[in-house]
Amino acid sequence: MKKLLIAVAGVGLLTTACASDPYGYGGYGGGMNETARQGAIGAAIGAAAGQLIGGDTEATLAGAAIGGAVGAIRGSGQDRNNQQRYRDSRGRYYYCYDNRQSECYWEDGSRRY
Repeated sequence: MKKLLIAVAGVGLLTTACASDPYGYGGYGGGMNETARQGAIGAAIGAAAGQLIGGDTEATLAGAAIGGAVGAIRGSGQDRNNQQRYRDSRGRYYYCYDNRQSECYWEDGSRRY
């Protein structure tokens, strides 16, 4: 059971780490977007709650995994809300963050300019 919880917590941390933005979106220093930021906060709160409720390592890891997942899902929703969708003259869609035309990406994830 401990190995399973450690694996779940590790996958959650790796998923959150992959959500960082190399272009510095959000202005949080280090390029952290809402998915990564809220996932990390959720994991910390979940770990603290798990330790208080269960009082052992398994409860702490389970709380961290659950809190991280809930925080990342919530942050992902906010990231989607921060995207603005546009269509160019050829009918192709692209997305810009925070209404800034300098941070735009095509649907496949490549940078527009």
